[in-house]
Amino acid sequence: MTTEETRKFIESGESRLLLSKEEIRNKVRELGKQISKDYAGLCPILIGVLNGSFIFCADLFREISIDCEVDFIKISSYGEGTETSGVIKLKKDIDADLQGRHVIVVEDIVDSGYSINYLRERIERVRPKSLKFVSLLVKEDTARTEYKIDYVGFNIPNRFVVGYGLDFAQKFRNLPAIYVMDEQVQTINSN
Repeated sequence: MTTEETRKFIESGESRLLLSKEEIRNKVRELGKQISKDYAGLCPILIGVLNGSFIFCADLFREISIDCEVDFIKISSYGEGTETSGVIKLKKDIDADLQGRHVIVVEDIVDSGYSINYLRERIERVRPKSLKFVSLLVKEDTARTEYKIDYVGFNIPNRFVVGYGLDFAQKFRNLPAIYVMDEQVQTINSN
Protein backbone atom coordinates (compact mmCIF):
# COMPACT_ATOMS: atom_id res chain seq x y z
CA MET A 1 0.00 0.00 0.00
CA THR A 2 1.18 3.45 -0.77
CA THR A 3 1.18 6.21 1.83
CA GLU A 4 -1.69 7.83 -0.03
CA GLU A 5 -3.78 4.62 0.03
CA THR A 6 -3.08 4.21 3.73
CA ARG A 7 -4.13 7.80 4.45
CA LYS A 8 -7.34 7.35 2.45
CA PHE A 9 -8.17 4.13 4.30
CA ILE A 10 -7.70 5.77 7.69
CA GLU A 11 -9.64 8.92 6.77
CA SER A 12 -12.44 7.16 4.85
CA GLY A 13 -14.47 5.96 7.80
CA GLU A 14 -13.82 2.35 6.69
CA SER A 15 -11.89 1.83 9.89
CA ARG A 16 -11.70 2.94 13.52
CA LEU A 17 -8.52 3.28 15.58
CA LEU A 18 -8.33 0.60 18.26
CA LEU A 19 -4.72 0.86 19.49
CA SER A 20 -2.39 3.72 18.75
CA LYS A 21 1.25 3.40 17.76
CA GLU A 22 2.23 4.72 21.22
CA GLU A 23 -0.01 2.26 23.09
CA ILE A 24 1.50 -0.62 21.12
CA ARG A 25 5.06 0.62 21.65
CA ASN A 26 4.51 0.93 25.41
CA LYS A 27 2.98 -2.53 25.69
CA VAL A 28 5.76 -4.17 23.64
CA ARG A 29 8.33 -2.47 25.89
CA GLU A 30 6.48 -3.79 28.98
CA LEU A 31 6.35 -7.34 27.56
CA GLY A 32 10.05 -7.21 26.67
CA LYS A 33 10.95 -6.17 30.23
CA GLN A 34 8.84 -8.95 31.73
CA ILE A 35 10.32 -11.62 29.46
CA SER A 36 13.84 -10.33 30.20
CA LYS A 37 13.13 -10.63 33.93
CA ASP A 38 11.50 -14.07 33.66
CA TYR A 39 14.35 -15.50 31.55
CA ALA A 40 17.29 -13.74 33.26
CA GLY A 41 20.43 -15.86 32.88
CA LEU A 42 18.86 -17.95 30.10
CA CYS A 43 18.86 -17.71 26.32
CA PRO A 44 15.30 -18.28 25.09
CA ILE A 45 14.41 -18.66 21.43
CA LEU A 46 11.47 -16.68 20.08
CA ILE A 47 9.44 -18.42 17.38
CA GLY A 48 7.53 -15.83 15.37
CA VAL A 49 4.38 -17.05 13.65
CA LEU A 50 4.34 -15.68 10.11
CA ASN A 51 3.14 -13.59 8.50
CA GLY A 52 1.19 -11.60 11.05
CA SER A 53 3.64 -11.52 13.95
CA PHE A 54 6.76 -10.41 12.08
CA ILE A 55 6.51 -6.75 13.12
CA PHE A 56 5.55 -7.54 16.72
CA CYS A 57 8.26 -10.21 16.94
CA ALA A 58 10.95 -7.82 15.65
CA ASP A 59 9.90 -5.04 18.03
CA LEU A 60 9.64 -7.45 20.99
CA PHE A 61 13.04 -8.96 20.16
CA ARG A 62 14.62 -5.49 20.33
CA GLU A 63 13.00 -4.84 23.73
CA ILE A 64 14.38 -8.02 25.33
CA SER A 65 17.59 -7.14 27.17
CA ILE A 66 18.97 -10.67 27.63
CA ASP A 67 20.56 -12.99 25.09
CA CYS A 68 17.94 -14.60 22.90
CA GLU A 69 17.52 -16.11 19.45
CA VAL A 70 14.75 -15.99 16.86
CA ASP A 71 13.27 -18.33 14.26
CA PHE A 72 9.97 -18.49 12.41
CA ILE A 73 7.16 -20.85 11.51
CA LYS A 74 4.44 -20.13 9.00
CA ILE A 75 0.98 -21.61 9.36
CA SER A 76 -2.35 -20.74 7.85
CA SER A 77 -5.94 -21.14 8.95
CA TYR A 78 -7.58 -18.09 7.38
CA GLY A 79 -6.89 -18.04 3.64
CA GLU A 80 -8.43 -14.86 2.26
CA GLY A 81 -11.33 -14.75 4.73
CA THR A 82 -11.86 -13.03 8.07
CA GLU A 83 -12.67 -16.14 10.11
CA THR A 84 -10.54 -19.17 10.84
CA SER A 85 -11.31 -22.33 8.91
CA GLY A 86 -10.18 -24.41 11.88
CA VAL A 87 -7.82 -26.35 9.59
CA ILE A 88 -4.17 -25.50 10.23
CA LYS A 89 -1.73 -25.82 7.33
CA LEU A 90 2.04 -25.74 7.84
CA LYS A 91 3.66 -23.47 5.23
CA LYS A 92 7.20 -23.11 6.68
CA ASP A 93 8.70 -25.12 9.52
CA ILE A 94 11.11 -24.03 12.24
CA ASP A 95 14.77 -24.47 11.30
CA ALA A 96 16.25 -24.39 14.83
CA ASP A 97 16.60 -27.44 17.06
CA LEU A 98 14.25 -26.74 19.98
CA GLN A 99 15.02 -29.80 22.08
CA GLY A 100 16.02 -28.75 25.60
CA ARG A 101 15.51 -25.04 24.76
CA HIS A 102 13.39 -22.35 26.39
CA VAL A 103 10.88 -21.55 23.63
CA ILE A 104 8.59 -18.53 23.42
CA VAL A 105 6.06 -18.58 20.58
CA VAL A 106 5.20 -15.07 19.37
CA GLU A 107 1.69 -14.58 17.95
CA ASP A 108 0.06 -11.44 16.64
CA ILE A 109 -3.50 -12.37 17.59
CA VAL A 110 -5.31 -15.29 19.19
CA ASP A 111 -9.00 -15.96 18.78
CA SER A 112 -10.23 -19.56 18.39
CA GLY A 113 -7.17 -21.19 19.99
CA TYR A 114 -6.73 -23.71 17.16
CA SER A 115 -3.37 -22.31 16.04
CA ILE A 116 -2.04 -22.14 19.61
CA ASN A 117 -2.94 -25.77 20.28
CA TYR A 118 -1.47 -26.86 16.94
CA LEU A 119 1.80 -25.08 17.73
CA ARG A 120 1.87 -26.38 21.33
CA GLU A 121 1.47 -30.00 20.18
CA ARG A 122 4.01 -29.62 17.36
CA ILE A 123 6.69 -28.01 19.56
CA GLU A 124 6.13 -30.25 22.60
CA ARG A 125 6.94 -33.28 20.40
CA VAL A 126 10.58 -32.12 20.22
CA ARG A 127 10.80 -31.80 24.03
CA PRO A 128 11.74 -28.19 24.74
CA LYS A 129 12.89 -27.36 28.27
CA SER A 130 10.00 -24.88 28.53
CA LEU A 131 7.32 -23.53 26.23
CA LYS A 132 5.42 -20.27 26.64
CA PHE A 133 3.27 -18.12 24.40
CA VAL A 134 3.09 -14.36 23.94
CA SER A 135 0.40 -12.66 21.88
CA LEU A 136 -0.01 -8.98 21.23
CA LEU A 137 -3.79 -9.38 20.95
CA VAL A 138 -6.29 -11.86 22.38
CA LYS A 139 -9.90 -11.61 21.22
CA GLU A 140 -12.41 -11.81 24.02
CA ASP A 141 -15.05 -14.55 24.03
CA THR A 142 -13.96 -16.26 20.78
CA ALA A 143 -12.22 -19.39 22.07
CA ARG A 144 -13.39 -22.59 20.46
CA THR A 145 -10.90 -24.66 22.40
CA GLU A 146 -8.98 -24.22 25.65
CA TYR A 147 -5.58 -22.57 25.43
CA LYS A 148 -3.14 -20.64 27.61
CA ILE A 149 -1.28 -17.45 26.69
CA ASP A 150 1.48 -16.62 29.16
CA TYR A 151 2.05 -13.02 28.08
CA VAL A 152 -0.88 -10.98 26.72
CA GLY A 153 -0.53 -7.51 25.28
CA PHE A 154 -4.16 -6.47 24.91
CA ASN A 155 -7.54 -8.17 25.25
CA ILE A 156 -9.71 -6.83 22.44
CA PRO A 157 -13.35 -7.18 21.38
CA ASN A 158 -14.32 -9.75 18.77
CA ARG A 159 -13.83 -7.49 15.75
CA PHE A 160 -11.70 -7.88 12.64
CA VAL A 161 -8.54 -5.81 13.02
CA VAL A 162 -5.75 -4.73 10.69
CA GLY A 163 -2.42 -2.97 11.02
CA TYR A 164 0.90 -3.60 12.78
CA GLY A 165 1.37 -6.84 10.84
CA LEU A 166 -2.29 -7.89 10.76
CA ASP A 167 -3.83 -7.99 7.32
CA PHE A 168 -6.96 -8.29 5.24
CA ALA A 169 -6.20 -10.19 2.02
CA GLN A 170 -2.49 -9.30 2.52
CA LYS A 171 -3.20 -5.55 2.76
CA PHE A 172 -2.92 -3.09 5.67
CA ARG A 173 -0.02 -4.89 7.43
CA ASN A 174 2.06 -1.73 7.16
CA LEU A 175 -0.27 0.47 9.19
CA PRO A 176 1.62 1.62 12.33
CA ALA A 177 -1.43 1.30 14.59
CA ILE A 178 -4.26 -1.24 14.87
CA TYR A 179 -7.67 -0.50 13.39
CA VAL A 180 -11.05 -2.19 13.50
CA MET A 181 -12.09 -2.74 9.91
CA ASP A 182 -15.66 -1.88 9.01
CA GLU A 183 -17.69 -5.06 8.33
CA GLN A 184 -19.23 -3.58 5.19
CA VAL A 185 -15.76 -3.02 3.71
CA GLN A 186 -14.81 -6.62 4.52
CA THR A 187 -17.85 -7.89 2.60
CA ILE A 188 -17.22 -5.66 -0.42
CA ASN A 189 -13.51 -6.51 -0.57
CA SER A 190 -14.00 -10.26 -0.20
CA ASN A 191 -16.34 -10.53 -3.20
